Amino acid sequence: MAANRAIWYVAGTKKSPNGTLYLNCNVKPGASKSREGISSISEDAIDVCVAAQARDGEANKAVIKVLSEVLDLPKSDLQITQGFKSRNKTIAVAGSWVSAGEEECLKRVREYLDKAAGVD
Repeated sequence: MAANRAIWYVAGTKKSPNGTLYLNCNVKPGASKSREGISSISEDAIDVCVAAQARDGEANKAVIKVLSEVLDLPKSDLQITQGFKSRNKTIAVAGSWVSAGEEECLKRVREYLDKAAGVD
């Protein structure tokens, strides 16, 4: 079931030829500035710590900022699609390397996330 995966890819269609990558994130707002970033990656979700508080969309903006830095993509290529008022969020990722195809995209995003989480 797609809802139980941390990272998944949806291939493009004739109408929208570029594929989209989805990240299922558990957000931990109010973390110290030194802990900000990817804390862990499991089969179900990517844990993202942000220093911003969960009010007035501050944490949502911080999540987009952290992920854009980790994935080396502009913030405009990331969009929260579910969970605007929840700690559990689904982020849609578009962009240059996301269009490279499912296998290449999943490999690259996993490398970026593992590096950010300190996984060897």
